[in-house]
Amino acid sequence: MGYTSDFGYQDFDVGLETLERIVMKNEKKMHIDLGVPKEITPDEKRVAIAPSGVKIVAQQGHSVFVERDAGVHCNFTNEEYIEAGAIVVNSAEEVYKKANLIVKVAAPLPSEYDLLQRDQTLISALHLGSVRTDLIETVLRKGVTALAFEFIETRDGELPVVRSMSEIAGALAVQTAAKYLETGNGGRGIILGGCAGVPPATVVILGAGTVGHYATQAALGLGAHVMVIDKELNRLRRFETIFNRRVTTAIANDHYISKAAKVADVMIGAMNPRGKVMRPLVSEEIVMTMRKGAVIIDVSIDQGGCFETSRRTSHSDPIFVKYGVTHYCVPNMPSAVARTASYALTNALIPFILKLGQYASPSDALWRSTSLRNGAYAYKGYLTKKVLADLSGLTFREIQMLLATDI
Repeated sequence: MGYTSDFGYQDFDVGLETLERIVMKNEKKMHIDLGVPKEITPDEKRVAIAPSGVKIVAQQGHSVFVERDAGVHCNFTNEEYIEAGAIVVNSAEEVYKKANLIVKVAAPLPSEYDLLQRDQTLISALHLGSVRTDLIETVLRKGVTALAFEFIETRDGELPVVRSMSEIAGALAVQTAAKYLETGNGGRGIILGGCAGVPPATVVILGAGTVGHYATQAALGLGAHVMVIDKELNRLRRFETIFNRRVTTAIANDHYISKAAKVADVMIGAMNPRGKVMRPLVSEEIVMTMRKGAVIIDVSIDQGGCFETSRRTSHSDPIFVKYGVTHYCVPNMPSAVARTASYALTNALIPFILKLGQYASPSDALWRSTSLRNGAYAYKGYLTKKVLADLSGLTFREIQMLLATDI
């Protein structure tokens, strides 16, 4: 049956499948008509698939439809997409009509809902902190199989798409903080690394995950004094080892957070509750004690935010000042470096797009692929994630049961 793995068998979740399902295995493979529309979300400059990714998909015999100028903000030309094997079409309507798989960066906006086709497959970000109930209702009504970047999780617990963007966001958080610390931007008028005879800035990072890792790396590289705060001791131990004890670590409780806030020049919210909407870790009262001209970068704003004073901002209007502290709370931070971020997204998404093409149908792919099944939040008119049911008030069904009963 063409099995390949460490054990000599193809990995398709034998523990979940029934014996009958394995015996009835269909070797037919689905032809993917991949649609890449231009992003219309304000300040979203990324594109889901770069020309390099189009070439890989096309070489596998699939078709790719790209909306004209979809990659213009990343400096990807229409000619580059055509040379890679894409068919460039003139409108989003054409993309949606021709594609059975739509890949976007941002979740569809209301003006895009009517473009979604019945039984189409959609892969995009969702942003739990601002998810729209009408989007969920639309994909359910149209029977769209919808997967979210935030939910695509491999067997080893890795979130590959989220991680690719988190790496960029972590580095950008420090770069952005340095800018808003400058005198001309209303900051404290200090440089992160200090200079001879002048101490460095203190950067407090809330969260020892991927964002925290890359933020710590960037801040240390610029010479800042870095404190990392997290709820899990094992994560803090790992950071101390990785960074050779050049960071100060503390457990995440009000005592340490309040002490750190009083001396922080920069606080970076880098918590990731993995598929949940988070509650603020830093209270308004603690923010009030921070130094005037200090900077808050809330990378976690797309999942609710780390700071009680945070509210969503945008690249065109990125900051606000409250209690003398500059707040930067842009949810799609990697869009500021759209070309780099689009390449990173492409690298993360292509394996899952090709994985879909290895199976006879989206249903077959979800049944046999753990990562794709984990990523699904809507399937054949049913909501399959409890967190979204709690946010929207809609009911949900376990996707394993839906797939097992062939609904």
